[in-house]
Amino acid sequence: MSPVLEQFPADVVGGEKLKVFSTTRQGGVSEGNYASFNINCYCGDRPETVAVNRRLLAEELGVEVENIIMPHQTHGTEVRFISKDFLTLPPSTRDRLLEGVDAVFTDLPMVCVGVSTADCIPIVLYDPCNHLVCAVHAGWRGTVHRIVAKSIKMMDKPYRVSPASLYVWIGPGITLDAFEVGEEVYQQFASAGFDMNAIARRYPSDSSSESDGRKWHIDLMECNRRQLVESGLKESHIYVSGICTYNNADRYFSARRLGIDSGRIYTGAVMYPSV
Repeated sequence: MSPVLEQFPADVVGGEKLKVFSTTRQGGVSEGNYASFNINCYCGDRPETVAVNRRLLAEELGVEVENIIMPHQTHGTEVRFISKDFLTLPPSTRDRLLEGVDAVFTDLPMVCVGVSTADCIPIVLYDPCNHLVCAVHAGWRGTVHRIVAKSIKMMDKPYRVSPASLYVWIGPGITLDAFEVGEEVYQQFASAGFDMNAIARRYPSDSSSESDGRKWHIDLMECNRRQLVESGLKESHIYVSGICTYNNADRYFSARRLGIDSGRIYTGAVMYPSV
């Protein structure tokens, strides 16, 4: 038994071997709405099955299980750097430092940094000049507060990061046609300065109280892609999966389809030493 991964085209960039992936629901031992591959210990799954799945992923990636980094996300904009010193800390201290964190990055090979999602947008950034990888959790709140742009700025603090040299992968998440939002969410995006003509559409809805029977939908993938371009990234360096979790809930976890008491996708990246 081994996890079935959605792998993105990142075999070799800048002479470095890099694996960028999202887990699917297949290849694990979890049951029910967690079936079958879930490594998130914060969503209600049984700890023993989470532990088995984490070991399976570690074997698949060829890394130590303790080198799979997963923060406890809270839809904020906190970004954490994973250093050599971090890896020496006891588990309780590591957990405390990853509490309330929605993006993690590292310069260490054989360390997998990742985030958990079940409709939110997972983003992986890679800097081949400084050998950095960063995983970002961008739900609608994090997107409004421009967490991906903040992550780039945080990467620039210990290193001089040139956005034009970055490569980015936007993984599976809810797409425009499935992401229905209320007027209050629409207004938060509008107030934050987003181009609403580019990222929002009105679709017919049974739940709409409007006279035209329509509600707003927002394209979170496009929101984040535009943030990246505004931050100085080359459009040709941005890979958008376009995979909708809501419309493919048999293969990917979707909280809108399965409820919040369900599994989570883990999207991560690991650098391997150059041969």
